[in-house]
Amino acid sequence: MAANTGAGAQFVDRVVLHVVAGNGGHGCASVHREKFKPLGGPDGANGGNGGDVILEVDTNTASLLDYHRRPHRKAPNGRPGQGGHRTGANGDPTVLSVPDGTVVKTRGGEVLADLVGEGTRFVVAQGGRGGLGNAALATAKRKAPGFALLGEPGEEREVVLELKSVADVALVGFPSAGKSSLIAALSAAKPKIADYPFTTLIPNLGVVSAGDTTFTVADVPGLIEGASEGRGLGLDFLRHIERSSTLAHVLDCATLEPGRDPISDFEVIENELQAYDRVLGDRPLSDRPRIVVLNKVDVPDGRDLADIVRPEFEKRGLKVFEVSAATHEGLRELSFAMAEMVREYRASLPPAEPTRLVIRPVPVGGDVEYEVRHVGDNTYLITGEKPVRWLKQTDFANEEAVGYLADRLARLGVEEELAKAGASAGATVLIGTMEDAIVFDWEPETSAAAVAESPRGTDRRFDAAAGHRRTNVERRAELEEKRAARRAGHTDDED
Repeated sequence: MAANTGAGAQFVDRVVLHVVAGNGGHGCASVHREKFKPLGGPDGANGGNGGDVILEVDTNTASLLDYHRRPHRKAPNGRPGQGGHRTGANGDPTVLSVPDGTVVKTRGGEVLADLVGEGTRFVVAQGGRGGLGNAALATAKRKAPGFALLGEPGEEREVVLELKSVADVALVGFPSAGKSSLIAALSAAKPKIADYPFTTLIPNLGVVSAGDTTFTVADVPGLIEGASEGRGLGLDFLRHIERSSTLAHVLDCATLEPGRDPISDFEVIENELQAYDRVLGDRPLSDRPRIVVLNKVDVPDGRDLADIVRPEFEKRGLKVFEVSAATHEGLRELSFAMAEMVREYRASLPPAEPTRLVIRPVPVGGDVEYEVRHVGDNTYLITGEKPVRWLKQTDFANEEAVGYLADRLARLGVEEELAKAGASAGATVLIGTMEDAIVFDWEPETSAAAVAESPRGTDRRFDAAAGHRRTNVERRAELEEKRAARRAGHTDDED
């Protein structure tokens, strides 16, 4: 939500943010070449990791306006690896400053993080991992791989940022009840003040000192009857009182509107607070301590009305203060009463612990690494975190890289599961999702064992001329032809 505050400035307390983390750098396929060292070996290094997108609390940031204007943010990619075992550089993280009290949610309303406290961080999008170079892929049977793994794409997310003011005391009441004047008199805040409804379009924060206690006060604007259902501006700002430990009802003792008086105003606001009642932290709004502030007792008949309604509030067990924001009458007593309530609340809290960055990765697919599903006529879909990630790492223009993928899938047990699911020769196998899957033709007789020596970048399981994978039957036939030719040669030599 954005509100104009004059001079072209805006206050924004809710935005939809689109973030994209950096992609991982590709691994390098290189062989060490040096004079008199014909067997230098592979020396291609790994690519660097992509940069993360991080949200960090900065108390010097007061609004989400910057993300309202530029809602798309991207972190830099990792650099590719190079020969000579030179690893690619990691992409720098993109740190986005947010105000204290920012809540991170999904579009569906799930809370991902509640950012409170200077320096608190949350990784909203994880950078992609860099691909392995051929030096890391070398084995006893594949001594000089002619391929490397591609870097993984960075995480892409769309999140909602909501700002909830971090204030100890929230001033609530009808428009033009004098809340802005009161916060200006209690603190050094300079809110916009005028004598008409909805003068205040943004929550104003002020710092108040009473004795040895310093606390913050928030002026929450726009509360009227029906605010919890979206009337007026109240629904947009009710979230700003969720963190407050104390509520102060500011009631207008000089209103000229028919049908209004301090008692009816109090009951209307209480009903709206209960309708909006959400538990955030330790207590719901209806259970938080409150005081009553009878404002504008300096105007004619204002003090008389305050004296009439005061016993009614005291009968309800509420502390009542008669004040005047214009003449500062009663403000000292009010500030010390607020300070006492804030001290009591702070004393009830557990000892503060240092803020730490907690990463809770979400498991993909639970304990099941992959799943094979029959989705059509001799057609099967493979889903799972590992197969999909391996696809993203594979360079399909390189036969050896594709063969390596086949080896990995075979070791995972995919081919056995396909056979159990009823797949037959020539089955169409999709890996990923139905919308963007990679399609393969499955040959159950094709060996996925370790590849014998073959030219770099190729795989003997592929027949480049025919454009298909050679089966074990074809390979056996070729081997028998070579043996027959060799035997025929021996026979001719003997003759």
